[in-house]
Amino acid sequence: MSGSLLVIKNKTNVKTRYNKRQWNRSRVWLAVLLLAARWSVNAEETQTNSPSAQQVPAAKPADKPAPLPLHQIEGNGGIFATLSAYIVNPPRNGESIGRPSVGFAYVNLGSDKNLEALTITESPFKRLELGYGWDHLGLGDLPLALRNAGLANYHQNEVELHNFNARFQVLKEGEFDQKWIPALTAGVHYKYNDGISEVNNETKPLTPGGALTDIAHIPNHDGTDFTLYASKLFTQLPRPVLIELGGRATKGVWEGLGGFTDNYNFVFEGNVVVFVTGNLALAAEYKQQPTGYNAIGNLVRVENDWWTIDAAYVVNKHLTLAVGYGHFGNVLNHEANGVWGITTKWEF
Repeated sequence: MSGSLLVIKNKTNVKTRYNKRQWNRSRVWLAVLLLAARWSVNAEETQTNSPSAQQVPAAKPADKPAPLPLHQIEGNGGIFATLSAYIVNPPRNGESIGRPSVGFAYVNLGSDKNLEALTITESPFKRLELGYGWDHLGLGDLPLALRNAGLANYHQNEVELHNFNARFQVLKEGEFDQKWIPALTAGVHYKYNDGISEVNNETKPLTPGGALTDIAHIPNHDGTDFTLYASKLFTQLPRPVLIELGGRATKGVWEGLGGFTDNYNFVFEGNVVVFVTGNLALAAEYKQQPTGYNAIGNLVRVENDWWTIDAAYVVNKHLTLAVGYGHFGNVLNHEANGVWGITTKWEF
């Protein structure tokens, strides 16, 4: 009887912790959205109410360009998983700072797994983009598989990844009056995984240091990525075509959602975008994944490279919507091929 009461108590504590985390998460993101909206309003008030604006006739502000690039899942300008050398929502002519942009993404990975991302960027200067992305991965049936493997008390069913990004545009496209020069942007991305340490601790009955540390050699809950991307728009073709190529130095496993190794891996990623009309674009992207760790049987497999096909629609000068079809290969204990997802972004 006492064992049954202990199990009930543990389940109640887990549920209470989960509900509290969900409530705190909702409050944080409500505050972020309100702050972003207020930031946009303050920017407009600064432009119209400053003494210089009242004394001197204000110049007509430049028209807002299309809200491109999109937000990718880590909180940078890009497609879905890959980046762009273009900066999101930089200051327009007549504005001292840029305005914020917010986004949301959802991917159904199958096997009861899902990935959600909430993103926000702010470009205070024309060459600088600051971004944050919150990624949530539901582990689906992995906890059940771990319990069936002998970890009767295993309960951690999610991990959260916090991405803090800073990107600087070293070169603007066509700079120095040289049309062949692409946009070139360098980035640094600090990542913190909230939950992966608990996953490792709950596997210690399998091995003293935890399965992720001792078997997979994924001992860390945080790491820093470095990226370098080039983007070039070709307008000589029947329709404009954008090619974006980049490299990444990373210690992350599955973007960091699976933890971080001790050593860096250098991987390639990129995308091609065809602008079918002024509002519709089709994209294909490829992302190489690092393999510098060991599999844990069929519970945590070594990941495969990603590729996706996406369609993005510019609804208006503020809103973009996109849908995608992707192959992500091994995701923990199952393959995630033929999956679908949606993303959206709003620029203030």
